Amino acid sequence: MNRRNQTRLRLSLCALLPILTVAGCQSNRSNVSTYAKTGSNADLFTIPQDQMAHVQVVTVQPATLSRTLRLTGAVAYNGFRTTPVITQVSGPVSRVAVVPGQRVKQGEPMLYVASPDYSQLRTNFLKARDAYALAHKANVRAQDLYEHKAIAEQNLEQAESAEVQASGDLAAAQAALKVMGITDPDSLVNSPPSFEVPVRAPIGGEVVEQDVAAGQLLQTGTTQCFMISDTSNVWVLVNIYQKDLPYVRAGDVVAIQTDAYPDTFQGRISYVAASLDPNTRTLQARIDTNNPGEKLKKDMYVTATVNAGTIANAIAVPDAAVLRDNENQPFVYVAESSNQFGRRSVTLGESTNGKTEITSGLKSGDQVIGDGSLFLQFANSLQR
Repeated sequence: MNRRNQTRLRLSLCALLPILTVAGCQSNRSNVSTYAKTGSNADLFTIPQDQMAHVQVVTVQPATLSRTLRLTGAVAYNGFRTTPVITQVSGPVSRVAVVPGQRVKQGEPMLYVASPDYSQLRTNFLKARDAYALAHKANVRAQDLYEHKAIAEQNLEQAESAEVQASGDLAAAQAALKVMGITDPDSLVNSPPSFEVPVRAPIGGEVVEQDVAAGQLLQTGTTQCFMISDTSNVWVLVNIYQKDLPYVRAGDVVAIQTDAYPDTFQGRISYVAASLDPNTRTLQARIDTNNPGEKLKKDMYVTATVNAGTIANAIAVPDAAVLRDNENQPFVYVAESSNQFGRRSVTLGESTNGKTEITSGLKSGDQVIGDGSLFLQFANSLQR
């Protein structure tokens, strides 16, 4: 044994000597065992009166406790603020303009595709635009000539029909370009010819996933290129046990905590599932949570605390009264007389504001040890 351990042992013996001496004198005077059996088969032991100052005896009385549920869950993207970016253009990716973690605005180019289809649609649009402009001028001229009786009515009708047909062709060419993500086809008139067509961000937010790379061949309407999410607000998905279902409602305010930060994030339950998971027998609830600083990340484990009303006429004891045995089972020390005590196993319920609910094992009027219960446990071990 090293010198440090010898010193600790010497100090421990010095601290225990007064208790051992008093306990020994008490035993010699009474010549009665410190243990007795009660009707409940609980071992009783005696603490000398001059040691009673170390313990606090509390009389159990019904109380009203706040019901607090602590639910475990994980962070997920807000589905209403998250969208995949799916290309409407086929062809190889010529270049990628953004990277994961970058914030983009709605309509900002995210990548460019070298698409022969785009080149053809651009040509068709320019032709349709010029054909419509020519047909419109011809129709205006025909109306003027008809008013001056220079042409027959049939010629006017032909000019009007030609303009209508040209207008339809132009609208179809514009729609084809808009489907490909070209929101302003008229801007192509003065731009140089190009095979590249941009794939633009459908919403503003953070690029959270990138699923393509330069040179990859895209298929129209099927290839997902990116995922964009507004991470300033996220979902926390928690599981609720059956016994807690009556106390959880949509609209309840929730405090979110994680081991990663000391911060507490505020949220509100927005949805409670209609059915239980058959494997876990739990119900999933969704919490809308503000995410300042975007600290909450997808799949991060969190604890959600819900204030779920009150528990009336609860049997509660101070937290310090509850101890654990070698098998981690909870118990309290119950006073059977002024200085005689026994261990009693209990079942725990809610714990809030320094008090723990006892759902079985105690009744109103019982006297238990609050502060000093650890002292009793130590003294009990000595008497054994």
